[in-house]
Amino acid sequence: YLSDCFHMKDLGPLKYFVGIELARSKDGIFLNQRKYILDIISEAGFLGAKPASTPIEQNHNLGRAEGAVLADVEQYRRLVGRLVYLAVTRPALSYAVHILSQFLKEPRTEHMEAALRIVLYLKGCPGQGILLRSDSDLSLTAWCDSDYAGCPLTRRSISGWFILMGNSPMSWKTKKQHTVSRSSPEAEYRSMASVVCEL
Repeated sequence: YLSDCFHMKDLGPLKYFVGIELARSKDGIFLNQRKYILDIISEAGFLGAKPASTPIEQNHNLGRAEGAVLADVEQYRRLVGRLVYLAVTRPALSYAVHILSQFLKEPRTEHMEAALRIVLYLKGCPGQGILLRSDSDLSLTAWCDSDYAGCPLTRRSISGWFILMGNSPMSWKTKKQHTVSRSSPEAEYRSMASVVCEL
C-alpha cells in the first residue's frame, strides 16, 4: 500500500536505524549500538587505552567538584548528549549519565574525567545491548531502589527503577526525587511510587 502511495524502495528487514543495530534470531531481537560506541571511543582517542571496570567511581563526589571550569564546555555537552542516547540500549549507564547531565551548565575537569571514564568502560564491552526475547510472557516485574540524601548539595535522594516484561527489559530510569525525604524508608516509598506509576 505504501509503495502505491509513495515512491519508495523496500530495503528488506531492518538491520540498522539511527545508530541502533538490530540482530534477529530464534531467541528474539538483540539491540545494540556497537558502531556508535566505537565512534565515541575513536573520537575520544581511547582506541588503545585500557578499559575501566565500572562506568562511575563508587562514592564519587562530583556534586562538590572544585576543579577548573572547562574551557570547551561544548565538548562536554556533546559527549554527555551522546551518552544519553547510548543509554537507550545500555541500562547500566543510566545512573552515571544522570549524574553527569546535572553539570551541563558549568562542567568542571572532574566531570569531564568522569564522562571519559564511561567511554573507557564502554571500550571493554562495546557489543553489549538488550535482548527482547521471543519467549517472554506478558508478566511485568519491577525493581526499584533509592539512595537516601544522595545529592550532597540539595540532600535529595535519587530513585532508580527497572522493569521487565517476562525476561525482556522494557523500561528503566534514574532520577533525582522532587522533594527531600526525611528518612531512608520515605525515600524508598517515593521510589516505589514512581515505579508503580510507570507500571
